[in-house]
Amino acid sequence: MKKTPTQKKGFVPFLTVSLILSLFTIFNIKAAIPPENTGSNSFCHLQFTVTGTITDTQGKPIPGVTIQLGETNAGTISEFDGSYSIQAPLDAFLVFSAIGFKTQNVPINDRQEINIILKEDITHLDEVVLNAGYYTVTEKERTGNIATIKADIIEKQPVGNPLAAMQGHMSGVNIVQNTGVPGGGYSIEIRGRNFINGATDPLYIVDGVPFGSQSLGSTEVSSGIVAGNVSPFNAIDPNSIESIEVLKDADATAIYGSRGANGVVLITTKRGRSGETRFRADVSSSMGQVSHFLDLMDTQQYLEVRREGIANDGYSERLENDFYDFFWPDLKTWDQNRYTDWQQELIGKTAYRNKVQLSVSGGSELTQFLISAGHQKESTVFPGDNTYKKTSVHHTLGHRSKNNRFKMDFSTFFSREKNNLPRRDLTGSAYSLEPNAPALFDEEGRLNWENNSWNNPLASLEEKYVSKVQTLMANAVVSYAVLPGLELKTSLGFNTYQLDSYMTLPSSARNPSLGFTPESYSSMTTNTSQRDSWIVEPQLQWRKSWGAAHLDLLVGTSFQQETTEQLVQVGRGFPNDQLLFNLSAAENIDALEDSDSAYNYNAVFGRLNLKVKDRYILNLTGRRDGSSRFGPGKQFGNFGAVGVAWLFSQEALFRESSFLSLGKLRASYGTTGSDNIGDYRFLDTYSVTGNDYDGTPTLAPTGIFNPLFGWESNRKLEAALELGLLKDRIMVNTSWYRNRSSNQLIGIPLAATTGFSELTGNFDATVENSGIELDIRSANVRGKRLRWSTNFNLTVPSNKLVEFEGLETSSFSNQYIIGEPLTIIKLYHALGVDPQTGEYTFEDYDGDGNLTSLGDKKYVEDLAPRFYGGLGNTIEYGNLTFDFFLQFKKQKSFDQLAFGATPGYRGNKPVALLDRWQMVGDENPIQKASGGYSPDIDMGIFQQLSNAAFTDASFVRLRNVSINYDMGALGNGLGINVYLQGQNLWTWTKYAGPDPEQPSNSRLSQLRQITLGLQLDF
Repeated sequence: MKKTPTQKKGFVPFLTVSLILSLFTIFNIKAAIPPENTGSNSFCHLQFTVTGTITDTQGKPIPGVTIQLGETNAGTISEFDGSYSIQAPLDAFLVFSAIGFKTQNVPINDRQEINIILKEDITHLDEVVLNAGYYTVTEKERTGNIATIKADIIEKQPVGNPLAAMQGHMSGVNIVQNTGVPGGGYSIEIRGRNFINGATDPLYIVDGVPFGSQSLGSTEVSSGIVAGNVSPFNAIDPNSIESIEVLKDADATAIYGSRGANGVVLITTKRGRSGETRFRADVSSSMGQVSHFLDLMDTQQYLEVRREGIANDGYSERLENDFYDFFWPDLKTWDQNRYTDWQQELIGKTAYRNKVQLSVSGGSELTQFLISAGHQKESTVFPGDNTYKKTSVHHTLGHRSKNNRFKMDFSTFFSREKNNLPRRDLTGSAYSLEPNAPALFDEEGRLNWENNSWNNPLASLEEKYVSKVQTLMANAVVSYAVLPGLELKTSLGFNTYQLDSYMTLPSSARNPSLGFTPESYSSMTTNTSQRDSWIVEPQLQWRKSWGAAHLDLLVGTSFQQETTEQLVQVGRGFPNDQLLFNLSAAENIDALEDSDSAYNYNAVFGRLNLKVKDRYILNLTGRRDGSSRFGPGKQFGNFGAVGVAWLFSQEALFRESSFLSLGKLRASYGTTGSDNIGDYRFLDTYSVTGNDYDGTPTLAPTGIFNPLFGWESNRKLEAALELGLLKDRIMVNTSWYRNRSSNQLIGIPLAATTGFSELTGNFDATVENSGIELDIRSANVRGKRLRWSTNFNLTVPSNKLVEFEGLETSSFSNQYIIGEPLTIIKLYHALGVDPQTGEYTFEDYDGDGNLTSLGDKKYVEDLAPRFYGGLGNTIEYGNLTFDFFLQFKKQKSFDQLAFGATPGYRGNKPVALLDRWQMVGDENPIQKASGGYSPDIDMGIFQQLSNAAFTDASFVRLRNVSINYDMGALGNGLGINVYLQGQNLWTWTKYAGPDPEQPSNSRLSQLRQITLGLQLDF
């Protein structure tokens, strides 16, 4: 077994070869341009040069327009300024086509200059091509549910993670940012939570290569700053993405079999385009700040409640006794008039992000290339010099033969990240430090410990968290048309992800009164992890037409392997703190985790698509999967789906309608599965504990042999209606879905006497997710100078546990209820404050006179949103474009009472706790103050776990605003674009906490950001 993952030696040679290929393409691209007179024999006579400029109805030049010579394969592409030049006989005709514009056939008629104005085709669903993974399909003819977001939306958001760009833009996709510090992660659910084991991660495919979304971060190293979740998606620059598609229903996901149970996310990066070689430079600078501070007590309010609480506990006399001053320094030894806004001091700094991206692209009709490189540096709102840096290189190369029979597409992506942060998020200290706490530094500029009476929060800055991440992805797709309509294709992919991180705890970061020394306290914990995967997918596709019938048949197979290695070590006892970064200098080194796993996957898949009269569509998909995560006899599973669509607007009754331009009914049903349980769960497994017995390292059992469990199953049903009104100026898509997940794979808890914590097995339980999704796009104004378009999406989800055999007698009985969602939480039922005693009271459900979790937590609340969505508008006036996007969500969540319901304890609290009981007869929502010294049970503990600590956390958020001014093509082909962007600018909510979307009193909430940028094209 390898103990320490090593960096792949192929990194540098691989990238070198890629760059050499790209440079060769740039400097030799002329040689790849076919002679313009190689068309059919009818055009072999005298050729002339035809030139011109292509603009839209507003006079803006249109780059990338395809100009084709008659019905031949000869043609060219318009340049950045809309100009073109083509060799053609003067009695021929030219075909001008571009996505989003109406195609024009223009006779040359002996002209040598032809200027063209293309009229916009508002939607042109026949040309809007969606990536469905193994195949592409037009928006008009799709039978499955595919949501998409394009580069023009992604680029307008100043974000560093692709998942952040998706927030609120897609129906059925709920994404939440876990932390506001750079390098953190996101959680995502596509149409709800399907499985009891909690796994909601979809399958991610980046340029045809499966991309592992699971964090390799260790809680031993990074739990204090990013909650252990280091997102691999931080490696991908959102500006390098062309589109993101999310596959949701059975028709779209079943071809991915077991990997598509939670949905599929397809990320396609940008490609080079034929035409003159173009350079682009994009430079931007962002500022970020915490968007909302809590309303906390000031010094006098805090001291008043603190003294009152100690008096209520019966300790007034000791408070006046100087002998006990060390016990409550905030009341006796600290300045009673001092006030520090710790939120401003610890998380009130402005974070900066500077980003530069350079790219060069171009090529001929046969060969296109793109090379882009970017660098980003980002700071935090914490004090000190904390930075996140990322450098990435993206390269693509595409080629096809003159006869279009051979095609090749090659892409590589490499990124390197370094994150230097404090070991601990200072947000918790900012919310809880006493308002009269001492100054951070003494008169000599050293950390102030105020006679060892407090823990200086800035000491945490000496405790370092550093992570280094390297990501490499490569993909090659080679295809050859063996016969007309028959194409053989192979996709090859490789991905490696390497994370090296460490966390240090120097003795100098602790209060000197504790007497810690480097030998007795200082430690360094390291995490060295690596995940490598490769995939090979040969495919054969056959297309055939018989009159009005069109058949598309695809068959293929997948071979995939993924290996993961992780080594977590801790070194304790160093000669001094200067040697803390040298693990070999530690007196003791223990392995906390040492794992090495391999995942093997093999499948055969197929698709049959039949279209009749361009209005009746049948789509069949199937897959047989084999996974190494199951035992003998259980390793293979079969999955499939059927999708149908009826374009009723093509019927004679509606064909000439001026109101209905598109009408489509579609439906799908099928099954997907899941093996998302981890590796080796069917075997007896053991893990190192990090401890030793008499000098011998010890192992602990983590899994017990069970070869009988098999695949989880997710049966998906969907029906949808899609309408295009007024020549597609209004597009309405409505979907109803119901997913039922059964044969649940669950860790069954075992008694401690067995020596094992749980047994993995299939439970006879069924989870249902259903809901309605609505998507509306409209072109409100389409004038020559003014344009206004709107998009809206709404999701109304529902989740419930349909059945769970033996739930009442299982260990899950206190967590789930049949007929209720998986996202429920059981709480105490608060009845208010007793006016006589001043204490919180609760309903005693079991009537035994005591409050117990098992007997009295019966009040049910749901953490899942009731509905969510987004509303976006784009307004264009001349060269000025204004975009804004609103995200909304209806939900409930814990409020500030969940983090402290009793006033008077040491540590600051929200001002809402001032509304407390003070004398008999008072009717206040907050119980009497307590200093935490009473021998009686503090009823505030139960209040924190009651419905009283649950509140409306609904919000409407101004997620994004973008103002863009395009100066157009200037002299020498120079294009200048200036933009101002804002992210998370404003939130309308009744929620009093930091962030209604991620309620926490210890994690930094997402920041409000403003970005100014300049883009140059030449």
